Amino acid sequence: MLTPRPRRQPEPGSRVPQGLRTAADWSWRVLVVAAVVALLWWLLTYFSAVSVPVAVAVLLTALLTPLNRLLRGWKWHPALAAAACLLVMVLIVVGVIAAIGAQVVREWPQLWDKALAGFATFVNWLATGPLHIEQAQLDTYFTQFTDWVNASRADLAAVAAHAGVGVGHFFAGLAIALIATFFFLASGRGIWASITRLVPRHYLLATGRAADRGWASLVSYMRAQVLVALVDALGILIGALALRLPMPWALFALTFVAAFVPVVGAVLAGTVACALALVTYGPVSALIMLAITVFVMEAEGHFLQPILLGRAVSLHPLAVLLGLAVGATIAGIVGALLVIPVLAFSVAFIRGLDPERFDQPRASLPE
Repeated sequence: MLTPRPRRQPEPGSRVPQGLRTAADWSWRVLVVAAVVALLWWLLTYFSAVSVPVAVAVLLTALLTPLNRLLRGWKWHPALAAAACLLVMVLIVVGVIAAIGAQVVREWPQLWDKALAGFATFVNWLATGPLHIEQAQLDTYFTQFTDWVNASRADLAAVAAHAGVGVGHFFAGLAIALIATFFFLASGRGIWASITRLVPRHYLLATGRAADRGWASLVSYMRAQVLVALVDALGILIGALALRLPMPWALFALTFVAAFVPVVGAVLAGTVACALALVTYGPVSALIMLAITVFVMEAEGHFLQPILLGRAVSLHPLAVLLGLAVGATIAGIVGALLVIPVLAFSVAFIRGLDPERFDQPRASLPE
């Protein structure tokens, strides 16, 4: 007679499906990575007075790298080549500001007369237009505004002091960015070599290859950003010339420089252009210039940046568009400025770690 075989007892944890255990393993690892990223983000935010200028210095270094390589190819000393690159950049910025200032000074008397005439026309329209606001009411409003200013002197002084502190922090950050850019241009390889000493020896080759790819992607991004700024400036220039606005080339220079600052730069340049149109020819021209500015901003945000920047950094245009939105939501202007460079470097760096895997051709999906 055969005795029944004893039933095998289930192993501890065997009742948990394998898929759930795998998901749990991934989950705690993802949580650890997220915690590390959050800690790094907190540190960067806490030391933003240093981290933001250094990040700007990295972007400036990427922008000036082609010129720096050219000068070094001519056997210039690294420090001299770096100083020359910074000098060229400063001369261009100062030249643009000088050109804008010269046109403003030359045409300011005429603009001031037109502004006074436009203000008088506006006041007359308030009295004779559909609102029927009499002069006595305007005087009452002006008196109320004056009383509010007198009563809020302390608050206004505090705002002005806070703005002064912000201006001081800006110039301090600018000095840090310029100094860091000089050292990055002059001895960037040496600085990177010092950092990579912390990397284990068997990862050095892959890390160096990945860093080279990431840096090349960042340089391509800055070239594409220059092209985007140039297209924006040309759009504003064409609109200003079509409407015969004063100082069209000053608007071109202002838009080109401001386009490197996402969102705020375009709004600033468009506001100046619309104000000139309003002062010179009235509200109709201002509305037309506003439509041109909105068209240029929409073309930049939904076409130029996703297409040109995505192609330069090997990112899908949708990824560029979503990255700009997420960066602006998380960190405002600084986030919108840095999110695409960070994505560009990170994607190229990851691909450079294992080029045989990422560079091989993919099988096409059936249609």
